[in-house]
Amino acid sequence: MKKKIDPTLFELCLGIVLYGIVFQLVLLFFSREFSYSAGLWIGIILAVAGSIHMWWSLNRGLDQAARGAARTVGANSLIRYFVLVVIMIGLIYTDFANPIFAFCGYMGMKVSAYMNPWMRRISLKIFKN
Repeated sequence: MKKKIDPTLFELCLGIVLYGIVFQLVLLFFSREFSYSAGLWIGIILAVAGSIHMWWSLNRGLDQAARGAARTVGANSLIRYFVLVVIMIGLIYTDFANPIFAFCGYMGMKVSAYMNPWMRRISLKIFKN
């Protein structure tokens, strides 16, 4: 059974990854520090995972009654932010990756939402809708 990928989720994730690639190229121009790149890609992975989780929780919440939907979406939102905070605290107390660049990578979700008109054009070429 072939499952169809949600085009909006695909566009959001595509925008996040393209943002990460462009950010990485600019970052390599200014610095070759591994912790900066590691932080950036940890943030990008968190943004993609957060987008998928948000899509999943919204789809699940919309299948419920209004009261249950609000509770489900709110609980899943808290889980998403809790995981983000725990990972960021872990980055702060280790020297593996830079937490500021991880935050910049996570903000790729916001940038991708603004880039949606361009991502939509790419998605239409891929999915031929």
